[in-house]
Amino acid sequence: MTVEISQCRNVDGELVDAFAHLIPQLSSSSPPPDASALGAIVDNPHSVLFLARLDGAIVGSLTLAFYRIPTGVKAWIEDVVVDDAARGNGVGEALNLAALDEARARGAKNVSLTSRASRDSANRLYQRIGFEPYDTNLYRFQL
Repeated sequence: MTVEISQCRNVDGELVDAFAHLIPQLSSSSPPPDASALGAIVDNPHSVLFLARLDGAIVGSLTLAFYRIPTGVKAWIEDVVVDDAARGNGVGEALNLAALDEARARGAKNVSLTSRASRDSANRLYQRIGFEPYDTNLYRFQL
């Protein structure tokens, strides 16, 4: 099976249905996005929604967000999810490599992401493709 990666350009029923299936595999506390929420991502020039397909079906996604700060352009990978049934086919790697290529093309000086320590296979993947652990304290303020 060949993994096909593309940038999502429009929102349709297939996309909404795919996220209804994928998001519960990523988060038990966040509901799947509706068409409007997906449209806000797709239409935002500072984010790219990547889709992975196997045999034509959407089996994964990754969101790449860009932001400018005084020291340059940075990028952040968020909400990487691969359907449980598609794991082991290189989907996660293909999504991340496409995101890194896009970040390079847009002049980002680095790409960051976070991953729960319990996600062993994801953490091995990130390190295998060149991400390095970064010594920092991550703080979050819930709004």
